[in-house]
Formats: sequence, structure tokens, C-alpha cells
Amino acid sequence: MKEDPYASPRSPLLPRRTVLTALSALAVSAALPSDLLAATPVMTGTAAPGHRPRRLKLRHLHTGERIDIAYAHGERYDHGALAEINHFLRDHRDDTVHPIDPEVIDFLHALAHRLKIDKPIQIICGYRSPKSNALLRARSTGVAKRSLHLEGRAIDIRVPGRSVKAVARAALSLRRGGVGKYTKSNFVHIDCGRFRTWGA
Repeated sequence: MKEDPYASPRSPLLPRRTVLTALSALAVSAALPSDLLAATPVMTGTAAPGHRPRRLKLRHLHTGERIDIAYAHGERYDHGALAEINHFLRDHRDDTVHPIDPEVIDFLHALAHRLKIDKPIQIICGYRSPKSNALLRARSTGVAKRSLHLEGRAIDIRVPGRSVKAVARAALSLRRGGVGKYTKSNFVHIDCGRFRTWGA
């Protein structure tokens, strides 16, 4: 094979496939918000043996969209998958997309695992824009002015076949953040703030 005159004498040429993979990962990273990149480690290569992917099956009740996605392997997050989740959990009222904190995504995954859920979890609300939050506050006294939905750190869910009480009890057992019970509206709020609970 003819030697490449532009190659460094100290390092062999990388295989074309390796270069293309690295460039693809770089392109995905460049397209993501800087605060999301700072919040999550970069996914490189394949998962270590024995590390099952963390996968979520979700259905958004307002948009009708469904997603079945592996967003992490072990301690490594897939930025492309997180970007898809950000879009999926956008404010359905004005389509504003905001980074969703991986901690609340992990909380949701842990809850699905604890409940042994196979069917998609139903999403009521993910990210909420300031405009949407102000609108909801004008309609109800139960909406916080500084809601963690505004920071992409909260998700309101409904689990088919499970009561609000059962879902909230499982979420509380994980001790990963806030858990709110909204029995009349049939949903549970989870967030990655401090551990606390409210509602009936």
C-alpha cells in the first residue's frame, strides 16, 4: 500500500469508518444547545458489556406522538436521543423546545422499571414555556409561578392500568425528587427537584 504523504509519521491513518463515525457524532453535538452538552457526558462507541440501554416508551396525549427510544447506555447518554426527547416533550401549546434534564428522564425510566411497565407511559406535560405557564396560572390556582416545568425538570404522566395512588407510591419509593398526586385530573407529577410530595 502506498504511504500517505500527509499522514503523521507517529500515528497511523484512522480507518475511514472511524473518521465518519466521529464526524457524525461531532455534527450531532454541534447542533445541540450548549447547556444540554454541559449537562450530559458524550456517548462514544458502543456500551460496555452488560450495560443494558435505558429505554423509554412514551405517548403524548396532546400531540398524539409516540416514541420508543434508548437514550443511554450505562452512564453514557446519547445526545441524538436526548434531542429527540427534548422535541417530544416540547410545549405542545406553542411548540417551544427546551432541554429536558436527564435526571428527570432517569427518574421516569426508574419509575417505569419499578412498575414493570411494558406499555407506553402517557405524557400530559413536559416542558412548559413562560407564556403557557402564565396562561395555566390564570386558569388554576394549582400551577406554581416558578414551576420546574419551566426548566425542563418536571413531567406530568399517566400510566394506563395503574391508579394515581399506585404510581405516586412507586415514585416516592425511589426518593429521586418531587412527586405530586392529582387524583381528580388522573395524573402524577414527577420532577428532579428536592424530595417532597403533595396532593391527594
